[in-house]
Amino acid sequence: MGGFMMQNRREFLSLLGLGVAGVLSTPISVFASDDLIQITILHTNDFHSHIDPFGNDVPRNAGEGGMAKRAALIKKIRSETSHVLLFDAGDIFQGTPYFNYFKAKLDFELMSMMGYDAATIGNHEFDNGLEGIKSQLQYANFPFITSNYDFSDTILAGKISPFKIFKSGGLRIGVYGLGVELQGLVDPKNYGQTRFNDPMQTALKMEKILKEEKNADLIICLSHLGYDYKDKTVSDKIIASQTMNTDLIIGGHTHSFLKNPDRILNKSGKEVIINQVGFGGLILGKVDFYFSKQDKKIRINSR
Repeated sequence: MGGFMMQNRREFLSLLGLGVAGVLSTPISVFASDDLIQITILHTNDFHSHIDPFGNDVPRNAGEGGMAKRAALIKKIRSETSHVLLFDAGDIFQGTPYFNYFKAKLDFELMSMMGYDAATIGNHEFDNGLEGIKSQLQYANFPFITSNYDFSDTILAGKISPFKIFKSGGLRIGVYGLGVELQGLVDPKNYGQTRFNDPMQTALKMEKILKEEKNADLIICLSHLGYDYKDKTVSDKIIASQTMNTDLIIGGHTHSFLKNPDRILNKSGKEVIINQVGFGGLILGKVDFYFSKQDKKIRINSR
């Protein structure tokens, strides 16, 4: 597979008080415009039930964020771009009185209205136990994808997908999900018989399935592992460096506001993009991929 075409210059955009951080395309005149398919990936993480914008008691972010502004921005981008997928990297639960009262019903209903394509499960999704997840899934018309949490012996058996293929613009986009170690982070009674599988080995297994068996043209990991750690804890940066076919890691958990999406060389010597957009729904992540219609190869401009 080739790489993905993006510009060396990265920008922060702002619209309606909600930021957009992403990797934007280089001028694509180097390719025939009618030979390119643009796939736009939008993403969020750790918005912790921030339905409303931040209040005046949070001076640094007063008036910023909020579901209504996010919805407006997503609608605008979709009106300008044909092939858009929207993902969340976990920790939708917990953070405001909206969650205390509605659990996750309101969040999931609003995310469904915004047209989310999938989300992964963060550690705070376990705050009300497995029943707290199960009871709220009915309000989400999008799947939850988690590859390294084994729910076989729990009430969530068969309700969470290990991976999924999305079709857009004639391309196959494979998505898998990785969750953080629960032991020591979540009360054991809240995750019950959930088994945690090694995220590195899971990533290698998932990308192999998606690439070789499912013929994915693009492979995305929804990660709630965290961007980077000082010790050897598995992080997005480690996953990126040790995989072979993952193209994009949409991160969460560490609430990292990455000014620029990170680029890490994988074991094949190809760039993997890591992006994470902080917390609270303040920023919407955006990454554009360009494919050739002739050979469906991703193009890279790595200046």
